[in-house]
Amino acid sequence: MAEDLLIIQGTKEEQYRQLIPQIKGLLEGESDLIANLANVSAALSEQFGWLWTGFYLVKPSSAKAFTDKGEELVLGPFQGPVACTRIRKGKGVCGTAWAEAKTIIVPDVELFPGHIACSSLSRSEIVVPVIRNNKVVAVLDVDSEAPDQFDTTDQTFLEEIISLLEF
Repeated sequence: MAEDLLIIQGTKEEQYRQLIPQIKGLLEGESDLIANLANVSAALSEQFGWLWTGFYLVKPSSAKAFTDKGEELVLGPFQGPVACTRIRKGKGVCGTAWAEAKTIIVPDVELFPGHIACSSLSRSEIVVPVIRNNKVVAVLDVDSEAPDQFDTTDQTFLEEIISLLEF
């Protein structure tokens, strides 16, 4: 298991290409999901310096939180400021990515209908669903203070990174 993270300079693609083997090293030999999600969040946050990087896990709804008895996204390991704890399916960017089972890139969160403002500092966002056995089990959520921060390069490499996680 890797103990240190080497911060890489260069293009976004070069940074991802150098970071992925390091993430593989962090995950190697570790079977605990929470530990792995925490390390992936930390590695991405350290490398790119985004405002918020973390996971929401699909879990049974809490009767106190919602009246419907289905599932909800519940805050998991993350790096960044305090975050929303529970998100309904179809609500905000995270809930929409979950409902649609596809990656969503939002150049300006203020223009996204129903955006949930967990932090007023967030300007752009990417949410990548973690799909196992044709079911979304979690989402990777990344927020930036800069508008138009994320693109298809981020999508490609973040989807590759979450494919390394065992759920």
